[in-house]
Amino acid sequence: MNVIRTELPEVLIIEPKFFGDHRGFFVESYQLPRYIEHGIARPFVQDNMSRSRYGVLRGLHLQNPAAQGKLVAVLRGKVFDVAVDMRVGSPNFGRHVAVELSEENRRQLWVPRGFAHGFLVLSESADFFYKCDDFYSPENEVSIRWDDPAIGISWSIERPSLSAKDADAPLLSDVKNLPLYGQV
Repeated sequence: MNVIRTELPEVLIIEPKFFGDHRGFFVESYQLPRYIEHGIARPFVQDNMSRSRYGVLRGLHLQNPAAQGKLVAVLRGKVFDVAVDMRVGSPNFGRHVAVELSEENRRQLWVPRGFAHGFLVLSESADFFYKCDDFYSPENEVSIRWDDPAIGISWSIERPSLSAKDADAPLLSDVKNLPLYGQV
């Protein structure tokens, strides 16, 4: 597999090896020793999948204090995927990385603990897969407004389709329950 470091050193783009021919393809999407070698060392305990239509934006979400690291990929379709450093005291606090994930490029994105995550569906629909290193904990979920100017994500859409929770999410400056750098 090929691992690409991003502007935020903890966030990784992973390109698994792909083997294809006239019959179809084979991809080894996860092998523990290879991921440990690149610093993704916690075991995954929960897998999630969502299907969303064009223009749906999910995020920005994280959990605190029951933080989750997420290895994400698109099984079908295409998304604009974003990870934002939310660790108070981090030299990269509030900065983000954005990458296109699709069934064509077969890329994965490692979103570490302490980073908010969100994505926008660019294709007619998308099947999105998450491997999580801790369980979903609704009482620890933190949402941050998708279009917060302090974060400055260029989503390329003015009116995405949002859940009520995401539409009402607070600005980063109003969020009090954020993780501390070095403690996630």
